[in-house]
Amino acid sequence: MTTPSPTVFVVDDYAPVRRSISRVLHAAGFAVAAFASAEEFLAQYDPRTLGCLVLLELQDILAKAGSVLPIIFLTGTADIPKSVQAMKHGASDFLTKPVNDEDLLSAVRVAFEKNRSVRQQQTELSEILARLATLTPREREVLEYVVTGKLNKQIAGDLGTVEQTVKVHRARVMQKMRVRSVAELVRLTQRCGISAR
Repeated sequence: MTTPSPTVFVVDDYAPVRRSISRVLHAAGFAVAAFASAEEFLAQYDPRTLGCLVLLELQDILAKAGSVLPIIFLTGTADIPKSVQAMKHGASDFLTKPVNDEDLLSAVRVAFEKNRSVRQQQTELSEILARLATLTPREREVLEYVVTGKLNKQIAGDLGTVEQTVKVHRARVMQKMRVRSVAELVRLTQRCGISAR
């Protein structure tokens, strides 16, 4: 199964701008989907699509919907407060119209790379969470003690069990989490936001 090509979504209410930007992107080999309004875009957008967004509005709506699509803002004026706000909310870039072709293409390439990276991180996190879900409640407890650096004897004392039982649980945790060292286990749990006991 092949991964679909990333798409540049262009949202602008002014048709000549949409056509001009779309033409530049098509000429550079990008897949492009153009929309006249945020509503039109939202009605057709599939959040699983890889790519980036070139627009002026819609950022807050997408952020609340959990979208990781990088956004390149285009505006008719160099509005510093608006650009600062857009960047604070995670915009990939902020360009003024008329946009220089090379600046636009460069911003799109950077946005695609950012989108790939975020999606890769999300995939890795999902895999880690899936491994965590295979742990029994006792194995999860042992994991939380192990990542604090406690020894098996200390964990056994805290849990009111024998050291051999903790060793068995610890071995299962390492196997299920697919790690070979406590350092690897700590890195995985930190990525999931598991707090140490």
